[in-house]
Amino acid sequence: MDTFVSVLIAAAFFCLIILVHEFGHFFVAKLCGIRVDEFAIGMGPVIYKKQGRETLYSVRLLPIGGFCSMGEDVEDEDPNSFRKKPVLFRMAVIVAGAVMNLVLGFILSVILVLVNGGGVTSQIVYFADNAVSAEQGLQLNDKILEINGVKIFSVKDITYQLGNDEDCKIDFLVERNGEKVRIDGVQFDYKVNEETGKRTLIYDFKVLREKITVGNLLPYAFKNLVYYGRIVIMSLGDIVKGKYGINDLQGPVGIVSTIGDVTEKSGFKIDFLLDIAALVTVNIGIFNLLPLPALDGGRFVFLLIEAVRRKAFKAETEGAIHFVGFALLMVLMVVVTFNDVKNIFVK
Repeated sequence: MDTFVSVLIAAAFFCLIILVHEFGHFFVAKLCGIRVDEFAIGMGPVIYKKQGRETLYSVRLLPIGGFCSMGEDVEDEDPNSFRKKPVLFRMAVIVAGAVMNLVLGFILSVILVLVNGGGVTSQIVYFADNAVSAEQGLQLNDKILEINGVKIFSVKDITYQLGNDEDCKIDFLVERNGEKVRIDGVQFDYKVNEETGKRTLIYDFKVLREKITVGNLLPYAFKNLVYYGRIVIMSLGDIVKGKYGINDLQGPVGIVSTIGDVTEKSGFKIDFLLDIAALVTVNIGIFNLLPLPALDGGRFVFLLIEAVRRKAFKAETEGAIHFVGFALLMVLMVVVTFNDVKNIFVK
């Protein structure tokens, strides 16, 4: 029963994230006077539909996406059609989905900070007995500014950088008595996983937790948002570099499964759910802005070129390019979904 409930919660959160993304396109399109032919949540066969004055609203069988159809790749003489509107209006519509994902991520971050009852700084306030980091240069009240050259915005950055370091040898930049102090090569103790041989750093210090006030609530939430965004961008960079393979990617099924697992294993703690939901919505927003055909970022590139050359591409040409991109994306989605399903049953 717990598994069923966790998957149900995960699916609901994923559908909410997609709904918010598509609503961004829909709202800005309506604001710009652009005709919207269909607003759909889900993919595949229609299980519910309602015809509005102008737009068909539908819910489809598979909760793995959604779309806001505006006839982007069709020449239409209707003055309210997508391609008849000024290029700046169309740019706004295209990026609105990703912007709404980031807005949702910020709102979830605000709620997360409130649920946690405080924000965590990067100021060291405690060392464990015989802490090696203290023996090698870190001191109480040091404010951590950088770890291995990466700027620290939140405690999540500290956890990520220390948790993903391979040799457990860390370079710090701290603020001490108003001055910046560099402490390089701090060698932490670690434990080794006997099966994988991977070393895991042992944390031997703690940082200060502050009570939430009107003045620091939004800054803490924004720092969380920056953390989520940077993690997504760094992960995309690692994919390009070949650090992660296709088997490491996750589609909608894998995302729902991951959210469900985190929800169940955390004992249905709301802060764990909010944390991963915020990361997923920021991930979807940034991924959609990649300059690839069929994605929002790819469409934005076409509009940017059009704005510079002051001439639109032929609808057939642009549509064909996006169709090829969409087809390749669907092939990738099938492969990723197969792996997602396989990983559910074969750990």
